[in-house]
Amino acid sequence: MNGSAGDADLTVGIVGSGVMGAGIAQIAAAAGLEVRLVDAREGAADRAVDEVRARFARLVEKSRMSAEAAEAAGQRLQAAPAVSDLADAQLVIEAIVEDLEVKQALFRELEAVVAADCILATNTSSLSVTAIASVLAQPERMAGFHFFNPVPLMKVVEVIDGVLTEDSTCEQLMQLARRMGHTPVRAADSPGFLINHAGRGLGTEGLRVLEEGIADVVTIDRIMREGAGFRMGPFELFDLTGLDVSHPVMESIYNQFYQDPRYRPSHETRRRLAAGLLGRKSGRGFYDYPQGKQQVPEEPPVPEQLPAQVWISPVVEDGARQVVDLLRRGNVTIDAGERPAGEVLCVVTPVGQDVSSAAVAQGLDARRCVGIDTLFGLQHRRTLMVSPVTSPEYVAQAQALFASDGVPVSVVRDSPGFVAQRVVAMIVNIACEIAQRRIATPGDIDRAVTLGLGYPQGPLAMGDAIGPARVLAILRGLERYYGDPRYRPSGWLTRRAQLGVSLLTTD
Repeated sequence: MNGSAGDADLTVGIVGSGVMGAGIAQIAAAAGLEVRLVDAREGAADRAVDEVRARFARLVEKSRMSAEAAEAAGQRLQAAPAVSDLADAQLVIEAIVEDLEVKQALFRELEAVVAADCILATNTSSLSVTAIASVLAQPERMAGFHFFNPVPLMKVVEVIDGVLTEDSTCEQLMQLARRMGHTPVRAADSPGFLINHAGRGLGTEGLRVLEEGIADVVTIDRIMREGAGFRMGPFELFDLTGLDVSHPVMESIYNQFYQDPRYRPSHETRRRLAAGLLGRKSGRGFYDYPQGKQQVPEEPPVPEQLPAQVWISPVVEDGARQVVDLLRRGNVTIDAGERPAGEVLCVVTPVGQDVSSAAVAQGLDARRCVGIDTLFGLQHRRTLMVSPVTSPEYVAQAQALFASDGVPVSVVRDSPGFVAQRVVAMIVNIACEIAQRRIATPGDIDRAVTLGLGYPQGPLAMGDAIGPARVLAILRGLERYYGDPRYRPSGWLTRRAQLGVSLLTTD
């Protein structure tokens, strides 16, 4: 690339003036780059330039940009009639349709036009960078430069190394991304790259919980949002993205990894997609959207009859301590015996285990057993779990007890790992596997996920907060219960759990 990413006269060509191309053009022009926007559709580039300049004007109105800066940025952005007008560009970014042959044809055309040291970049979200570059005489100068929509607000960009990409190509793109106000994260060319790959656990495991009848859509979302601290539950996120986008991505990543069970999609999203239940964009998805507003049922009523006495299993010490500390603030009597006396409510706090298995293992009367998930604390929402034979009387007592201080309670059916435990364990495990495969560094994995997906923590930091040994125990419990290699722990997780070190520890 002629000059450095800090040069004021750096010229960037952008091919494709759709939402992504226009967004990239906006941040590039605002960063002081000369931008030429090309689109094969007649008038499309001119319309995009007008829209970006209008955005600059709106930023001035909101006092987020000076009038002088907006005028200068608008002048740096120009529509160009054809690819041949990019001959003197030092960088060309492609943001056209997700079609391998179409992209390859464009890059063949570009290579014949631009200088030998011009960097070529693709904004592809799903295609192999290596495959796109395979038609080039100089594949070493091509890399992925994957932004997220809306580009000006999503402050992360993936810089993707193709198999033959030179290190200097990616380094220059990293520098340019920083100049444009974005955080670059570097990843190897692999299915889903980094952010889409790391995002598999929330949606696919949420769907697995739904398919098994463990909890309904609203309950799962409430548990993940309020109990585990996520900005959105999996089904709210599906509705926001749209199943016409989400389901094909799930299938694509699954098939590109040769049907690795970790990434197995769901028939639930396939049939809902066939029915046109796309989410917000269609007015109906996992939720209904009358007048564009999400319709959510109210919390179910809470029973009033408190138990006379409660026995708390001591098997999981930290869980037992949390429950005892909580109940001591109320008026309930705690049975402190080694074994429960009489017909008292029995509370267990399993990690990676269901209530049925815990009751059998501990020799308890399953009719009186209720589980509570303590892994994410008891401050914001409490999840109770019941076995197939837990008496409705004891379920009602547990609901009344754990909701008596005003904190909402969700009740789910038996599941090894409740809901949040198993979903978060899958998120952490997939991130560990990304690190194990050397797709990205641990630091970039966590940066990418917090910026690109809005999770409360990066997945590796999340695993550290829970404890790698506990994450491993949850996965092994799921693997043992289902006999499904979907839950096999990553070697990255297993070794660090064994050694008692952070999941962010590099080799």
